[in-house]
Amino acid sequence: MTRSPLRRWWRRRSMAARIAMINTSVTALFLVLIVVGSSAVIGQVVVRAVDPDLQRTVLAASSRVGEGLPPEQFGAETVFVRVLDTAGNPVDGINPPDLNEADVERLRTGELVLKTTGEGTRRWTGNVVPTPDGTPRLVLAGTELVGFASMLNTGLILVSVSAVLAVAVVAVVTVFSVRGSLRSVRRMRNASVGLPTGARLPVPNTSDELSELADAINDLLRHRDEAVGRLRRFTGDAAHELRSPVTSIRAQAEVAVQYPDPEHSLEVLHEVVDETERLTMLVEDLLALARSDAGEFRESGLVELTQIARQVTSRHRGGEVKVVLYAPVAVQILADPVEVDRVLENLVANAVRHARVLVRVSVLPTGRFGKLLVDDDGTGIEPADRERVFDRFFRLEQDRARETGGSGLGLALVAEVVSRRGGTASVHTSPDGGARFQVTWPAP
Repeated sequence: MTRSPLRRWWRRRSMAARIAMINTSVTALFLVLIVVGSSAVIGQVVVRAVDPDLQRTVLAASSRVGEGLPPEQFGAETVFVRVLDTAGNPVDGINPPDLNEADVERLRTGELVLKTTGEGTRRWTGNVVPTPDGTPRLVLAGTELVGFASMLNTGLILVSVSAVLAVAVVAVVTVFSVRGSLRSVRRMRNASVGLPTGARLPVPNTSDELSELADAINDLLRHRDEAVGRLRRFTGDAAHELRSPVTSIRAQAEVAVQYPDPEHSLEVLHEVVDETERLTMLVEDLLALARSDAGEFRESGLVELTQIARQVTSRHRGGEVKVVLYAPVAVQILADPVEVDRVLENLVANAVRHARVLVRVSVLPTGRFGKLLVDDDGTGIEPADRERVFDRFFRLEQDRARETGGSGLGLALVAEVVSRRGGTASVHTSPDGGARFQVTWPAP
């Protein structure tokens, strides 16, 4: 979506400039309303100040006109009296007042009229009274508001100048205030950029946004250090694990080249195939963990856990270790079939590698979850190591040998995949004497 030039210009401005412009605009709008309102209020105050004299004068004059007498001057010297007929024509022998038909109509109804002409500004009030012969007359009382327009203009100019100065002060104060506030943020940003691994920002001893920002940055730095540490360990372990099978394959191939014995070459080829299979599984596990770390996994769906358990256990039958399956009922879970197959394969292969004669796989429904149990009759896992067995590249000390130990990624992959589907993975003591791996998935 293309941004307008005004929007692009606005986004290029600094935060201090944007806040100053917003505050200045709001202040200017508010002061304009104050200027307009003040002008109207001042005008009303001045105008209404003469109304009491006008009312007294028009009542006194109306009384004399109603008695058939000519009106006299009453009240202030600046107030003058006029007598008109109801059509607005003068009957007092003086020139007609500068009033139109609408003004006369308003005066007949008792309203007050403010009339501004080239000669000045006048305030009028009126009253209709009958003469002794019954003829209605409109008695007016008016006064000249000397300097009214000049006063309003002067007041408007003074208030406007004050408003402009106030807007300028608000703009300057806002700019300096925002810059001063952001200076601490800028120093914090510069300090966080150059922090070495393990260092943290000093947290201000306040309860404001700066201390909250420092805490948030320190949390980010801690997560960064942990991620960098995990990545460094993961990269080093992966390089070590990949180097071993590659070195073995190369050594076997070099021996075969130097000693071209057909019988020995066949043995070398078998060993190369074994190392290649182990290398392939290691690479697949690394790729699976990398995709999981990146949040790339397929959508969950209904999976028949019992059916996949039956397929995996059938692959491991026929060896020295007996693998049995206990699945009394069909169990459905919410997961991905490929991931479930990999989890079962890793757990069963791990159990077969450590068992003496028996591996027992159980699939059970447990309320809102589907449970998988993999038991072996091996030596088991010490309680101190039960959490660490799910760490990447972790192998128990007695299983460091390549003939018995795996790559150390299988159980880590199990924990990672299951947790991302909302399940759990844990290890306990098996009733058969060895280790029991327990995995749960959410059920539909």
